[in-house]
Amino acid sequence: MTRTATDDGSRLRPLPLDDAALPVRAGQVVHAGRRLGDLVTRRPEGITGHQWSSATREEFDHVVCAADTGRPLFAVVLGAPAPPGSARQRAERMRDAVCAAVDLPVLRIESPTLRSAAHGPRIVGYVIDARAYAGPSAGQHGDGYDSAVAFRDIVGRLPDGRTGPVNDLGALTRAAAVDAYVSRRLADPIVRGLHVRWRDGAAEGWSWVEVRPGSCLVERVTVREHRFWCGVDAARLAEDLATVAVGERLRALEPDEPPLVDRAELRREIRGLRARRDELVGGFAFDHLCVD
Repeated sequence: MTRTATDDGSRLRPLPLDDAALPVRAGQVVHAGRRLGDLVTRRPEGITGHQWSSATREEFDHVVCAADTGRPLFAVVLGAPAPPGSARQRAERMRDAVCAAVDLPVLRIESPTLRSAAHGPRIVGYVIDARAYAGPSAGQHGDGYDSAVAFRDIVGRLPDGRTGPVNDLGALTRAAAVDAYVSRRLADPIVRGLHVRWRDGAAEGWSWVEVRPGSCLVERVTVREHRFWCGVDAARLAEDLATVAVGERLRALEPDEPPLVDRAELRREIRGLRARRDELVGGFAFDHLCVD
């Protein structure tokens, strides 16, 4: 029998299993398109009426629940970042305040290219698998990344027949880039990238490929773990997701070529990132990309 939200003092409301939910995976089930108001039973202490009214209308792209009880375990938001100072950004901050008050972890993935319907199920499934592989206690205290990296680096057969990391989300993009190079649609078959973690907790990944000599297709993704752990290093995940986004845009090379970035300008931007190394956790490990 599904427990009620008051059985354990939680303010989170269990979600019933329905036909629209994704199949159970690692004892968890994924619901799409749920408002915060669907998940929380009552306004928490310290949250104003205005915050509550605004936050409960905010929608999560995916909500992962325990399959046996229906209790929400974490929520996922995937899409373009809100413009600074916008009404949307204020609403997101109110939503985050309520989530913190009711202890609902949130994974936010910011990308101008990745979309919930097309990419969300695969990403959420990946995170569920990574967390299951790392174990229930890994990452709870900011550690556990050694085991998580092992998940990302498990070696097996890739889609193009080569041997490599089977949990590299960007593997299909890398294979597609080689095919595009062979057919002379790219100037270089190598998909390059970098990743950093900011001291404010955000992880950022860049990925790019040279489409025309001196002109690159560039994607950037930010991953924010709010009281959450992805099961893998969020910075590496951000870079992999940026590579997935590159692959999405490679499909548009013909007949409409996407906007490209001059290689010299991209190098200047990477140098600008390096100049902020004091704001990064672990510094900047990509000095080789700053060389002409």
